[in-house]
Amino acid sequence: MILYEMIDYSTLKVIWWVLLGILLIGFAVTDGFDMGVGALLPFIAETDIERRVVINTIGPTWEGNQVWFILGGGAIFAAWPPLYAISFSGFYLAMFVVLAAMILRPVAFKYRSKRPDPSWRSSWDWALFVGSFVPALVFGVAVGNVLLGVPFSLDNDLRMTYEGSFFGLFSPFSLLCGLLSVAMLVMHGAVWLVMRTSGEIATRARRYGTFAALLGIALFALGGYLVASGYVDGFRITSDVDPNMQANPLAKTAAIEDGAWMANYAAYPLLWIVPGLGFLGLAGTLLLLQTRMEMLIFVFSKSAIVGIIATVGISMFPFILPSSVQPEASLTVWDASSTHRTLFNMLVATIIFLPIILVYTAWVYKVLWGKVDEETIERDNHTAY
Repeated sequence: MILYEMIDYSTLKVIWWVLLGILLIGFAVTDGFDMGVGALLPFIAETDIERRVVINTIGPTWEGNQVWFILGGGAIFAAWPPLYAISFSGFYLAMFVVLAAMILRPVAFKYRSKRPDPSWRSSWDWALFVGSFVPALVFGVAVGNVLLGVPFSLDNDLRMTYEGSFFGLFSPFSLLCGLLSVAMLVMHGAVWLVMRTSGEIATRARRYGTFAALLGIALFALGGYLVASGYVDGFRITSDVDPNMQANPLAKTAAIEDGAWMANYAAYPLLWIVPGLGFLGLAGTLLLLQTRMEMLIFVFSKSAIVGIIATVGISMFPFILPSSVQPEASLTVWDASSTHRTLFNMLVATIIFLPIILVYTAWVYKVLWGKVDEETIERDNHTAY
């Protein structure tokens, strides 16, 4: 009870904004290399045994990596109910496509090796590609739409009306963000294969990873230029806001302004470290892929993901879901959260269980670590994939 009274409501809101970012980054870092490997599979492995090698680098851990996806969705549902309601309703068809693709992926994992027929296995390999490429693309497209503003409005009873369409999500800027997401995760997957395989597969992974890193640098720079130049409008709160207020997005006023997404960087120049980390991670991965420092490459690849995702969050703060048709209905950190008690109870649960998840995940990776090669696949009759 004393601790509950010590942490005020506004502080809890910021803590959960940070935790949500951590969960999203955790999902991108862990399941991201799974998606990257799946997207590379039909191109990076030429024979059936090579494809089995590639699949078995992620086979023992991909299911555990899904935990971060579930945690992220659960955190949005519990900590930011309006965000959950509006985003999952407005992006319903996009979410359906993502979930269908993410269901296709485990089915492909399980069914691929049920028959030795080459056409059967090739079909499931392409299913793995679709189940990996599509979520990576759509997640990036969703982020692009959030930066542009989502076409929803709220009435006086806070009932939401979504005015967009599925195909309207795929604007040039949102597609750019989607391609950046794909390039980032393909690079991450290639780095994973460099660490976990050898021979021709690792050589091809270096080549694909190099191309993806170059593309990531170009797309991240272009996206930053479009935001900074005013091609992408930002949002700004134009009224006083009580950080301790209960959830009510209509209790403020807001406006769409050129360059508003750069305001936090102008006010706090130290924040430029975050996009700098994204570029450093991409450039470091690009350079180190030409060396044999495999573990260090993975560190830079993860740094790129952290920097790119955090750049978006910091640019938008305190907005979490701006409205392009009714700016005052935009959801922010201050006016779209759960109650003080809910955020506090969730924080206690997170403090207890998140370290357990991290320790268990680290232990699993330690136990299952090592190179996967063709000899291992042929020798181990119990290999599942």
